[in-house]
Amino acid sequence: MNSNHTSRFPYGRTSRRPSRHALTAMAATAALGVALVGCGGTDARTEGTDKSTGAVKSTGTKVLWVGDSIAGSEAPALEAALKAGGVDFKDASSDGGGTVVAGSEKITKMIAADTWKQLDKNLASFRPTVVAYQITTYDWGSRDQQRAAYEKLVKTAEDAGAKAVFVPAPPIKLDAFYKKYAAQMRTAPQVAQEVAKGSGGAAAFLDASRLWGADASAKRAERASDGVHNCQQGAAAFADWFAAELGKKEGFTPAAVDTWAKGRWTSDDRYAQLKCDS
Repeated sequence: MNSNHTSRFPYGRTSRRPSRHALTAMAATAALGVALVGCGGTDARTEGTDKSTGAVKSTGTKVLWVGDSIAGSEAPALEAALKAGGVDFKDASSDGGGTVVAGSEKITKMIAADTWKQLDKNLASFRPTVVAYQITTYDWGSRDQQRAAYEKLVKTAEDAGAKAVFVPAPPIKLDAFYKKYAAQMRTAPQVAQEVAKGSGGAAAFLDASRLWGADASAKRAERASDGVHNCQQGAAAFADWFAAELGKKEGFTPAAVDTWAKGRWTSDDRYAQLKCDS
């Protein structure tokens, strides 16, 4: 995981659902709350396993996860959920960076250059079938700048034999630092959705607002106390939703939430840094 820009941004400083098709966060959270009781146990993967060996059968899907530290706080749960279902996963999120949009400001140009450099390396070494990009809170720039970056991401993924998947960031608490970028943060997911629609099937847009809503202060948003990141409960809710939505696109059946929600991932150090309950 790249964390070169941690000191420059606040992210670096703060540190079942009854039905798979029920997209209400309340239902997902209630079921995940039961599954997360007694967190810290082993990750017992039973669904999608080879009965003779106990190994999880590979779906052939390989997900490269790209984004900022919000994506990073979701990554431990995502890895557990996807691997339990036979999906390979690599976390390429960046604390204090991760954007692909080289906006007008010097810092975004620097961060974007690093993101593209790391992306090229990961495409060559990991060889993903899906490049999942969670739109960062640093995707500042004009709509044209955002569009150019997202179209470049789609083409880069396609040239590497992968599909690009865009996911909007969850709602966050807008402090003084972010207020001046609020308008650009609003246009980023809109532009990404337009790019996905015009990609001819090379990209998809998974609308996570159906899970989080738009109010960072609402219980449904599952924010940590900083109003930005996820604790284990929110990360698990997102991982369960993402695995289900990606499974529909890629043709695999996600693992049942109770096969991975009590895994070792719940004790990841980043949750302690966020002062999450263990």
